[in-house]
Amino acid sequence: MSKPVLQLAALGVVGVVVWKLFSGVLLGVLFTVLKIVFLVALAFLAVWVFKRWSDKQEKKGDAPAE
Repeated sequence: MSKPVLQLAALGVVGVVVWKLFSGVLLGVLFTVLKIVFLVALAFLAVWVFKRWSDKQEKKGDAPAE
């Protein structure tokens, strides 16, 4: 009866160690990657909005003289 209890305790200890490693190291890396992805997406959005507004300005203006 003690073998299943020891296996469960060992699994719990391994789970706690993995959780501490994940929360300490990998979670920081994950948040850094998410920040970078957010900034890149924001830059793409800014370029898209600028191009869209530029196209509207060109359509509003008069036709170029030939």
